[in-house]
Amino acid sequence: MNRRHWLKSAAAATAAVAAGRPAAGAPTGTTIETRMVRLNLRHTWTTVMSSSEYRDTLHLSFTRDGITGRGEGAPIVRYKESAETARQAVESLRGYLASADPWQFSKVMAEVFRRIQGQYAAKAAIDIAFMDWVGQKLGVPLYRYFGLDRRDAPLTTFSIGIDTPETTRKKLEEAEAIPELKIKEGLDSDESTMETVRRFTKKQLRVDANEGWKTKEEAVRKINWLESQGVEFVEQPMPAAMIEETRWVRGRVHLPIIADEACLHAADIPKLADAYDGVNVKLDKAGGMLEALRMIQIAKALGLKTMLGCMISSSVSVTAAAHLSPLVDYADLDGNLLIANDPWSGVLTEKGKLILSERTGLGLKKRIEPRP
Repeated sequence: MNRRHWLKSAAAATAAVAAGRPAAGAPTGTTIETRMVRLNLRHTWTTVMSSSEYRDTLHLSFTRDGITGRGEGAPIVRYKESAETARQAVESLRGYLASADPWQFSKVMAEVFRRIQGQYAAKAAIDIAFMDWVGQKLGVPLYRYFGLDRRDAPLTTFSIGIDTPETTRKKLEEAEAIPELKIKEGLDSDESTMETVRRFTKKQLRVDANEGWKTKEEAVRKINWLESQGVEFVEQPMPAAMIEETRWVRGRVHLPIIADEACLHAADIPKLADAYDGVNVKLDKAGGMLEALRMIQIAKALGLKTMLGCMISSSVSVTAAAHLSPLVDYADLDGNLLIANDPWSGVLTEKGKLILSERTGLGLKKRIEPRP
């Protein structure tokens, strides 16, 4: 998708798309609704890849037997996905999803993956909605369904995007209650950015370069300098395809290196095991909770550290990821904290600690009327 087509898709998201009609052959009372929602950022969000004032995500609801399961997909342009293409992907499956048995969610998602190429954010929205429905139908929160203890949920970091020293300071003040921060880097200004951060805080820091360092020598130099700044680990220092170079870097630095853009799906993990120390799993890259769970299990089996991350999204997607968070070593589940108009409340963050509700399914509560 080129930039012109992407901008056209983003503009289309200003109008709500509500398709709540039942499909032919669907059980009585079954409805599916898709809607694109514009999430306004509290601050301009800048990384090596882009800068934006808002993000458009796809919200999906699946209703049957008087229960509504809700899902969300947060697509990004890097993977040739948008809220509109995600919506189109879901709509192409409307008849199948409406007639499918949600109790057979594993079978349903296997068929979804077979029918749709790419569009993993759309797949995530379907998966999350079905899992929310199942949890509500069973009368249990999803972490309990997966056999997890919500008390084991880790602390989440709060991400500080690339910005001016003045705005960076303001962001640090807003994140005062959160003890661990993720600093976005990957530019020539990395050292000055870190010096600004360190001037205002002594908190635990992690760094995400978002593929910004283009040579292995640059990566080694910057990672070793970041170690002197008390950084805990570095995420995706070089472009995803540079696995051999990352392996070379790993032998010359002391800080752990976590794969993000290099780790999209379960099949990616084995080839990363001797180049990285851990992987960042995101529902929107994986295609939902079930695939994210499989990625976490594979990574653990290979001796890798595990992290759950997120795109900029509402509490629907972030809460879904948080239900799996007792399984992982690290969490970066702050997408809902970066926006100003979250339509839902779900997982809470208290001094960085992820607090999951005992409500059934995802445990969502409506906050405001979702807007396109």
